[in-house]
Amino acid sequence: MALDTSFSYTDLGISPFFVQRLSERGIHHPTAIQKLAIPRLLSGENLIFHAATGTGKTFAYLLPLFERLLHTGLCPASGPVLLIIAPTLELCSQIKEEGDFLMKEGPERTLVKMSLIIGSANMRRQIETLKKDKPLVIVGNPARLLQLARMGKLKLGQVKALVLDEGDRLIADELFPETQDLVSRISPLRQTAACSATLSARSRERLLPLMGEPIITVASEEQEILRERIQHWAFFSETRKKIAALCSFLAAVKAKKVLIFSSRGGQVGNILSHLQYHRIAAAGLYGEMDKKTRKQALEDFKAGRVRALVSSDLAARGLDMPRISHVVALDVPDREGYIHRAGRTGRAGQRGVMVTLGDAEELRRLAVLEKKLGIVVYPKVLYRGSIAAPPPP
Repeated sequence: MALDTSFSYTDLGISPFFVQRLSERGIHHPTAIQKLAIPRLLSGENLIFHAATGTGKTFAYLLPLFERLLHTGLCPASGPVLLIIAPTLELCSQIKEEGDFLMKEGPERTLVKMSLIIGSANMRRQIETLKKDKPLVIVGNPARLLQLARMGKLKLGQVKALVLDEGDRLIADELFPETQDLVSRISPLRQTAACSATLSARSRERLLPLMGEPIITVASEEQEILRERIQHWAFFSETRKKIAALCSFLAAVKAKKVLIFSSRGGQVGNILSHLQYHRIAAAGLYGEMDKKTRKQALEDFKAGRVRALVSSDLAARGLDMPRISHVVALDVPDREGYIHRAGRTGRAGQRGVMVTLGDAEELRRLAVLEKKLGIVVYPKVLYRGSIAAPPPP
């Protein structure tokens, strides 16, 4: 879907300071979801919004809420006034970086203090930061935020705006109790925004009690990205031969940046060791890794020091890793999982390829997904070191 260049951020009510910051990134025109979300959030409405990955959802809430924080109802207080909750440490860190970028006024000065409160980081230092800096904006994951709130170290009484990023993930069974408890500690007299690339009817039902009234739901039509900017390929591979097939695929495409998914986090290390044995520059990313190692893996991949990143579905949620040409899945997830995985490529106007290596049963499930998503999956084979269409039967 082409960007509407006749519309500017100024037209949406964004101030010159933020417009200038965006222009430094080469961002001059709002995306479809930003045009829908920004005016409503500027006016203080509670909003659920969803759109394809890579369509600017983070700025869709940061820009209007920062405007309100600086210029209207979200006045400075003794505690945080804006709380942003996200499911993974990496996504929290990315949101914090984007917020720091927007608020940067000079080399050593930001307009508003922000803090990152995530698990695996030193809790004592986080407590000291909250006490000393008194940040107005906090970004964090539910478990650590709730832990500090229960200890009385994180005061939520002044929160005027709440964001649930990847909202459908935050209300999944394993995170819902923590998210629900955390939100219950915030005044109902607040503005709430929730966003995701996917939102099932069940997820929406769980979100509604957390949102406040009235609630508006908007969605852009940019799911067309899945069909228009991303090619979908499928290779047959027996389960025991998938890693060998992956190595052959990587040798054939010679792509500079490939993201590889396995639903089983415990398999990531095994896949990674095989790639490195075959002298493929690769790094791994999964939940059990310590924070420092995970951060280094992401930095190496983003900087191009490694060409392949092997990940559990940890990296399918919200992370912005530019210029990924190919995403490779070693199994077939559900509908939402496929959308999130595929959405790591084809971003910011680029094109990409979503590749599935599956056995007979997995390819049958992929065929069902193909119909549900309205995409076309092209069967492919590796032939003499190249990728080709399969021979006619």
